[in-house]
Amino acid sequence: MADEPKDKPIWPVQDQIAAYLRDGILNGDFPPDKPLPSSRRITEKFGAAAQTIKNAMEILEREGLVYTRRGAGIYARPHRQRTMTPAEYKNPPTDGGKYQWITAAERKGFAGRSELLDVEEVVPPYLVREAFGLGEEDTAILRRQVLYLDDEPCELVEVYFPLDLAGGTPIAERRRIKGGAGRVLAEAGLPTLRCVDKVAARWPTPQQQKALKMPTKLPVLRQFRVTYSVDDRPIQAQVMTKAGHLYELEYEF
Repeated sequence: MADEPKDKPIWPVQDQIAAYLRDGILNGDFPPDKPLPSSRRITEKFGAAAQTIKNAMEILEREGLVYTRRGAGIYARPHRQRTMTPAEYKNPPTDGGKYQWITAAERKGFAGRSELLDVEEVVPPYLVREAFGLGEEDTAILRRQVLYLDDEPCELVEVYFPLDLAGGTPIAERRRIKGGAGRVLAEAGLPTLRCVDKVAARWPTPQQQKALKMPTKLPVLRQFRVTYSVDDRPIQAQVMTKAGHLYELEYEF
């Protein structure tokens, strides 16, 4: 039996079609409220049957990227991909007021809010233990919350704090903190001085998929941030997860 071509795609054809159209919609190649490429063109490009193309369109419809006009075909929706600028959100509010990301969202016409899910003492994942210099069984304080824009979940945030800094403070209590945990640390003489971000694309965990209400099998953007204070001491580590088809990150150098 002959070997399969090394460059043969391994995705099902319906996923290949959905990925091609999704990329065009999000990049602006297929403008909002304009018809997508015809079934004939898609068939020529992918060699796909009518049912396969229909399956691809159903995937994109569940993601909120396309809609059907009876008798006129499939059209691209005005997509909701939003640009986030993480470097602007690193510091706590100076007046104990709104977080910077909420203020930034309001300037763009969106309503932002957060929902606190958990506050607990846990053995953190390896990357957090490495950042804090913890042993395999050492614990840290975890605060987990979901951020919303216009009542849609936009980010699952898991923030870890060294136990010797957060234990016995409002950070360890299961309640919201005016001005955020960063304010508590700043008032203790540990202001945010430096952040290091690592961003990767991952398949979501079941918890992330549920919290973000992911409509189909889509990747998420996973942003791992370590925050440093006086004497370059790590004071918190965050895992921030966003839906990859709705958000992009912007950094200015």
